[in-house]
Amino acid sequence: QWLTNNGPLVQEFESKLKDYLDIEHLLYLVNGTLALQLAMKALDLKGEIITTPFSYVATTSSIVWEGCEPVFVDIDDKTLNIDPNKIEGAITEKTSAILATHCFGNACDIEAISQIAKKNNLKVIYDAAHCFGTKYKGKSIFEYGDISITSLHATKLMHSVEGGVVFTKDKEIHERMWYMRNFGHDGLEKFNGVGLNAKNSEFHAAMGLCVLEDIELILAKRKEQSMIYDELLKNMPISKSEIQEDCDFNYAYYSILFEIEATTLKVKAALEAESIFPRRYFYPSLSSLDYVKESLTPISDDCASRILCLPLYHELSVEQQSQVAKTIQKAILE
Repeated sequence: QWLTNNGPLVQEFESKLKDYLDIEHLLYLVNGTLALQLAMKALDLKGEIITTPFSYVATTSSIVWEGCEPVFVDIDDKTLNIDPNKIEGAITEKTSAILATHCFGNACDIEAISQIAKKNNLKVIYDAAHCFGTKYKGKSIFEYGDISITSLHATKLMHSVEGGVVFTKDKEIHERMWYMRNFGHDGLEKFNGVGLNAKNSEFHAAMGLCVLEDIELILAKRKEQSMIYDELLKNMPISKSEIQEDCDFNYAYYSILFEIEATTLKVKAALEAESIFPRRYFYPSLSSLDYVKESLTPISDDCASRILCLPLYHELSVEQQSQVAKTIQKAILE
């Protein structure tokens, strides 16, 4: 009858995540968006936060929600991650942090971002929502940055229906977030600072424990399906993002870029006519949101207009993948 409030299944799930990922400090939360908000609050961020325009909207909306201003830096057209060569030009006296997304599970240029942050006394948060199973230089990608977060939403490789996790190597920051996720409670009648309700339930932890048992199978299957798509699509006029050096990729998504937006829209319509549902992920570029300052991000704008993520899920068959490829080819040639 212990359904929530840091119950035994939540504790077991956190423990098994630590063991699997070989990470000392993490907290299981209600979702990845609150993980981002908790990270910004724990680091006491103010003013401007440099971020990527090519990500899910939560990356930007969390910054705005926490009363900070997103400053967009354009992406690298090969990796689709934030371009570190353009970060320093965006730093001002108001800049407090860099919030970068490891897009589709592909590692950012972590060394370059770390050097820039140290030089300019900035904090680094990584939105690693797509990254369960990704490693960088032999370690979990969640090891990097002052704080890293991931999502355990039902659309992710590793999920708990709804859920998120926040990671840090800093014991003091971890302790602060431990209080913050449960209203600041320090016992029944005492509080340790301001908090919110970011804790997750026993039901969600139970699902997480079930999925974690099969995560190696899930990762292997996703890689196998991605290799099949590679073979089926190899002669078509499309491109894929380049995987960052030293990144052991998790194959969470299969994203492709067409030569022009018109082809993207044509292919999308052709697939949908066959009851195949790709996604323009990510579209639109977040620099176009109506609650942020206007920014020039031509590479992100261009890539967002030409990208499609193809169906990729555990029960997807080779025959279904072949149908996807044939439909794409036919649409391009017509």
